[in-house]
Amino acid sequence: MLVAPSILSANFLDLGSEIRSICEAGCDYVHIDVMDGHFVPNLTIGPLVVKEVAKISSKPLDIHLMVENVSFFVDMFAAFKPEFMSVHIEEEKHLHRLISHIRNYGIRPSVVLNPHTTEEALKYIIEDIDMVLVMSVNPGFGGQKFIPNIYKKIQNLKDMILSTNPNCLIEVDGGINQHNIELLKEAGADIVVAGNYVFSSDDYQKAILSLR
Repeated sequence: MLVAPSILSANFLDLGSEIRSICEAGCDYVHIDVMDGHFVPNLTIGPLVVKEVAKISSKPLDIHLMVENVSFFVDMFAAFKPEFMSVHIEEEKHLHRLISHIRNYGIRPSVVLNPHTTEEALKYIIEDIDMVLVMSVNPGFGGQKFIPNIYKKIQNLKDMILSTNPNCLIEVDGGINQHNIELLKEAGADIVVAGNYVFSSDDYQKAILSLR
């Protein structure tokens, strides 16, 4: 299991130290939630902050765009060379074109499914992406409770991936903790985004290892 702590739950008054700490603690990715206040009811991190994060992070970045006008934000954040860039299927009208655009930057494209969005929506795009990000809470805020019916969605998605694009990863975001991590692994998850669970811990390394 790969672990990508979301810095949405970090102490923003000491963000540099927080990022160095999770990297030293052994995280696999640094997850960055970009929200525009329109697609979701929250406003978070802009390019000036991400530019500095990219400079100090020893782990690859995993950028999740919860925004309207998605292609504008893709171009804005591509310069920071994240490993993954995730875009919401609910927002983008021309998804295939946008995925190709992301890949042309040398970034691995990922598509996000909100809790209500069926995995069947990916049927004609799954072969073209490197990851699916499954939201296990409603996007916009950290610290929410995990939605249990997501397990079945992950299982169905895993079946689809194995038959069409076995190299595609499944990332799960929202309410991840030591109580549901084994069930997520059994369902087929490869990466978990854990913000509150890691950053509310007194020992980041212990928290990350407990998930792994």
